[in-house]
Amino acid sequence: MTDLLDIPLRAIDGETRTLRDYAGKVILVVNVASRCGFTPQYSGLEAIYRRYGAQGFVVLGFPCDQFGHQEPGDDAEIKTFCTVNYGVSFPMFAKVEVNGDKAHPLFRALKHDAPGMLGTKAIKWNFTKFLIGRDGKALRRYPPTEKPQDLSSDIEKALDKTLG
Repeated sequence: MTDLLDIPLRAIDGETRTLRDYAGKVILVVNVASRCGFTPQYSGLEAIYRRYGAQGFVVLGFPCDQFGHQEPGDDAEIKTFCTVNYGVSFPMFAKVEVNGDKAHPLFRALKHDAPGMLGTKAIKWNFTKFLIGRDGKALRRYPPTEKPQDLSSDIEKALDKTLG
């Protein structure tokens, strides 16, 4: 399987990136949507990004329209929505699919490396979160119901684990 850090990603502004651009950081990858019951989690994601960013933590948002057509907008509309309504300053990426034949390679790899409960691979809904360590390895998957602020302990452990 491809190294997680080398998978090409398209930023919401169209630029090509990889997770290697965030090498040495603890990363939280989240599939997001603007018309979801969990959409208010954008505030919590922004809060933990601001709280831990200076320590080497980053949140990466990946809009997804696979669950109940909850992300119908184009990249420009999504970016505006996130900025205006939630003050999102963490990196956002172009809309992706997370399940099925067209699932983005990043999410295929994350589902393989950090399966859900009982070993399930499929992502069940928007705002599923994946924590990646500074070494570029997936550490854990969190369900949409787990609020960003509830991840603080795991984020702090991941930040401390690889210092120095």
